[in-house]
Amino acid sequence: MKSLLEALSDTTFRTITTDLLYIASNEKMTSGEELMSNANLHDSMNASSFLYNQSMMNDESTIKCGENFMDMECFMILTPSQQMAIAVLALTLGTFTVLENVLILLVIIRSRSLRYKPSYHFIGSLAVADLLGSVIFVYSFVDFHVFKTKDSPSVFLFKLGGVTASFTASVGSLFLTAIDRYISIHKPLAYKRIVTRPKAVVAFTVMWTISVIIAILPLLGWNCKKLNTVCSDIFPHIDENYLMFWIGVTSILLIFIIYAYVYILWKAHAHAVRMIQRGTQKSIIIQGPEGTKVQTVRLDQTRMDIRLAKTLVLILVVLIICWGPLLAIMVYDVFGKMNKLVKTIFAFCSMLCLLNSTVNPIIYALRSKDLRHAFRSMFCSCKGASAQPLENSLESDCQQKQASYPGSMQTAARNCIKSTVKVAQVAISVSTETSAEAV
Repeated sequence: MKSLLEALSDTTFRTITTDLLYIASNEKMTSGEELMSNANLHDSMNASSFLYNQSMMNDESTIKCGENFMDMECFMILTPSQQMAIAVLALTLGTFTVLENVLILLVIIRSRSLRYKPSYHFIGSLAVADLLGSVIFVYSFVDFHVFKTKDSPSVFLFKLGGVTASFTASVGSLFLTAIDRYISIHKPLAYKRIVTRPKAVVAFTVMWTISVIIAILPLLGWNCKKLNTVCSDIFPHIDENYLMFWIGVTSILLIFIIYAYVYILWKAHAHAVRMIQRGTQKSIIIQGPEGTKVQTVRLDQTRMDIRLAKTLVLILVVLIICWGPLLAIMVYDVFGKMNKLVKTIFAFCSMLCLLNSTVNPIIYALRSKDLRHAFRSMFCSCKGASAQPLENSLESDCQQKQASYPGSMQTAARNCIKSTVKVAQVAISVSTETSAEAV
């Protein structure tokens, strides 16, 4: 009996000990597994959050520089060296443009004879447009691309509207100047009746009003952010339909300008050929000393037509160079996809608009004899200086020959009068006051 109780107690003790050891080992294993699983869960959560953050960053960058509502930084693509080049070009061309156009406006305002000529109303309008355009463009362009200023949509569209209005008015002034010269060639006898000072004032006032209205349309609501339409890749907040509209208006004006000057160039060439064929050059035979005869032959009108042709070719070349690349890239923006290289090229091509404003005063104003004479009169220190005769004028030639050969004064006078009548009869169909100013 005693041995039976000892065996039963020994078995019970072993069973309890084994159970306790099993329970303890299970608890250790459970706690270790929980620690390991917690660590793995923490690592996986960190990895998931990292991948999520990366994907969110990628999604955000895609949204910011996507097709619509791009962030302003997406358009600030110039490198520091390119920014320096843009700043130097803009400030240099802008300074020359401001000085030239201020000088032209001062000369026109100070000269009473120029103020009352309709053609100089258009040249003055061109000078005002180029002056405002250069100041606003240089400030906005350098502030955006060099200093990388991020304006609100309203402020940015207001600045862009100022640039658009100025350059649109500049092209519009070129358009009015082309119409003025086209009428002077196409209908020379009715020119002074058609082109009057009140009509000129009304014309450039209407042109400026239309230019301002076109420029502020994005600010009034025609922008891609408000309409939720496709945005331009080169102008922030600009709707592609508005950009296409502006391209169409500008292209129509430029096409007519080119047509008008090609027509003038053709008429000038035809007139020069006609004068050579008819032999209407000025030819004067004067009795010289000792009975010798001196014959002078000068194709004055032909040479004037050649100078006019050179001026018109210069106008056409400048228009094509300054506006051709810019409009081509804008059309590509509407129908294609822009990349960083094309955006950089467009930034530098935008300087061609400023270059056009720089050379406009040289072509349309400083080449005019009347304006140069008014400039000399304004800055001349001599008082009471008489007006100098025009170059190659028949009147001055007759006076010189009469002074050189007093014995044949009457003969020379009759020859001069005959030559003047002949030249006037042939040139009246082509040469007018405005076309002479174009030379």
